[in-house]
Amino acid sequence: MAESVTEKFLRYVQIDTQSKEDVEQVPSTEKQFDLARLLADELKAMGLDDAEVDEHAYVMATVPATVGMENAPVLGLIAHMDTSPEAEGKATPIIHENYDGGNIELPEGDVVISPEENPELKNYIGHDIITSNGSSLLGADDKSGVAEIMTAVERMIEDGTPHGKIRIGFTPDEEVAKGTAFFDVEKFGADFAYTIDGGEIGQVEEENFNAATGIFTLTGYNVHPGYARDKMVNSMRAMGYLVTLLPEDVAPETTDGYDGYLHPHHFDGSVDVSNLKVLIRDFTDEGMAEKALVLKAIRSKVQETYPKVSVKLEIKDSYKNMKSVLDQHPHVMEIAKQACTNVGIEPNVHNIRGGTDGSRLCYMGLPTPNIFSGGINFHGVKEFIPVSSMEKAVDVIIEIAKLSAEHEA
Repeated sequence: MAESVTEKFLRYVQIDTQSKEDVEQVPSTEKQFDLARLLADELKAMGLDDAEVDEHAYVMATVPATVGMENAPVLGLIAHMDTSPEAEGKATPIIHENYDGGNIELPEGDVVISPEENPELKNYIGHDIITSNGSSLLGADDKSGVAEIMTAVERMIEDGTPHGKIRIGFTPDEEVAKGTAFFDVEKFGADFAYTIDGGEIGQVEEENFNAATGIFTLTGYNVHPGYARDKMVNSMRAMGYLVTLLPEDVAPETTDGYDGYLHPHHFDGSVDVSNLKVLIRDFTDEGMAEKALVLKAIRSKVQETYPKVSVKLEIKDSYKNMKSVLDQHPHVMEIAKQACTNVGIEPNVHNIRGGTDGSRLCYMGLPTPNIFSGGINFHGVKEFIPVSSMEKAVDVIIEIAKLSAEHEA
């Protein structure tokens, strides 16, 4: 009997694939190869003889079209293997059977997942819910997507489900914005694809933030503090002032929906040099330009207030909203929404307050919206996923394969 999506997921989350910020190489951590090689071996065991892992830990494989479907469009299914650098990556998973609607208490770290903080829990009373033990994140972002694709492929092969050619892609380093750095779209060869990397059941996502990073570099001058009068120029004092100028009503903790934000994300500093990264996010180009102007005005204000400090600002673009590309391929979203409806799920067309491999792939020539994998509270120790959501995601993937085969190439 085939392994269930839950069984696959429980195995995968125990493999540490945490990626690392500010590393030039891809993958940023060698341990991501552990899961990559395992997945390639499992795909080969399913009969996908071309399954391979390249030098950057990308996994690719082909599910051949069923008889009569050889001329159907080529479908791509994509998920990422790495987990966020923000919390320990090797999970000890726990299944909480038949959730009763109360607090979920985890044995490590006094972690409590409460329905007051997580109103979504009311939708899963009576369901089995998976968490970590509290010492790490769970890894549903995105090992749930990986497990769901693997399960769907295995089931389609066993059941003889009619489908066109399907290309499977598992990527490294998505969490550190390098998931598509070496993704070969031409080699992948899909006409359109879906990342299985969304949140709660039913979410179908066709737009995401535009993203950039503002990098402030403040340079002062250090001398012995006992003899520093009229000599020392402390860059950290200027940086402290800079942070107070960032608008509090344009922050992650004060915005939602289609509001963008400026987010002081990472700081390191000394008397000599202080560095601050500010994430710039908005759904429109106009909003991005306005926020860049805010940062430039802050730079000028700090320079005026601390004339002896060198204040520099560099703005680096990261990724763009994928909606403008997907609007040119409306059938890709229609297939995803119809697949949800066909398996009894109300599709929730949802904007991503973040990024996805699909946003970059869209601009690399591969239309790629994002669909739910079922996880909630990504990137932290309170992450959880209902088993029923993973099972429904498998059903949706299979239905997408069926519907894609019916679309004209």
